[in-house]
Amino acid sequence: MDFTNYNNILEKLHETLTPQRYEHSLGVAEEAVVLAERFGIDKNKACIAGLLHDCAKCLPNEKLLDIVVKNKDIWEIDECELLNYKTFHAPAGVVIAEKEYGITDKEILSAIRWHTLGKKKMSSLEKIIYLADKIEKRTRPSEYREQIEKFLNEENGLDRAILESYKLTIKSLADRNLVICFPTIDIYNNLLSEFF
Repeated sequence: MDFTNYNNILEKLHETLTPQRYEHSLGVAEEAVVLAERFGIDKNKACIAGLLHDCAKCLPNEKLLDIVVKNKDIWEIDECELLNYKTFHAPAGVVIAEKEYGITDKEILSAIRWHTLGKKKMSSLEKIIYLADKIEKRTRPSEYREQIEKFLNEENGLDRAILESYKLTIKSLADRNLVICFPTIDIYNNLLSEFF
């Protein structure tokens, strides 16, 4: 790992994120490294993607939407993503990671892009960042984490844990009367068909 770049990333994130979001980003990076070691993925890429996954999170919603709309031809944007401001930061984060942090690695950028909604046939790094975002230990409630982590010990543990995460996410969205994107349901059904 280029520790100069790593320290620069930490410094800039510290300046641009709220203290809680910065703490969460550190937690995701830590969890991503643990998962990367466990599942044989590049730890450095996992660490950087984990740190930067929310690099755009604290920007105003209007600015995020503007970035997404101006760059929608670069990364797939589902219309449903534009209905919920909470999802803007993932595609906008790719642009910020490239332009402001100098990240050019396509695997890292893709992991940042898909960490919120996920997608069918995620790469191992994408899966790790998606999952690390849900189960990091610094800011996520232990009862939620534990519901997901127990599946990591099963056969195809990474996918089983992700399936459980989707179940909990869909239930939470439904309980709060929030829009559930069609891709989320599609991914859930696809994962479900692999195991049942």
